[in-house]
Amino acid sequence: MAIDLPFRRKAVRTLTNQIGCYVLCDLDEVPIYVGQSVDGIRSRVNRHLTSARSDIIANRQVDVWEIAWVWTYPVENKVDIGAIEDALFHEFHSRSALMNGKVPKVPPHRIKLPNPSQRVQVMADEEIQEKRDPALRLPR
Repeated sequence: MAIDLPFRRKAVRTLTNQIGCYVLCDLDEVPIYVGQSVDGIRSRVNRHLTSARSDIIANRQVDVWEIAWVWTYPVENKVDIGAIEDALFHEFHSRSALMNGKVPKVPPHRIKLPNPSQRVQVMADEEIQEKRDPALRLPR
């Protein structure tokens, strides 16, 4: 199956464009990257998924075609972004090695993380199933 770009574009358009943090997840919703955006989560995630101005993609730290889910954590004030990004990174990095370009500092005290405000699937179900089960792949 070819990559369903129309599905991906439509899904990305549903992401909030508030400022805040986001988590890029693989086929099984395992976090692989934690990031932040001071100019809008939707536009930042879109740049990741199109490889436009995205160091983690350009440096091949994260395979853009393995990102199946995006979780969002919007905030009202820019000053809150750093603490949430640090807390998210250290929460998820202990369970799955994240591919961030930098390791944020460990928060001085543990904060209660909010649930994601959105969990958006950015890869079609058929594509996820095909990537999980190599027997479904068509020969090239």
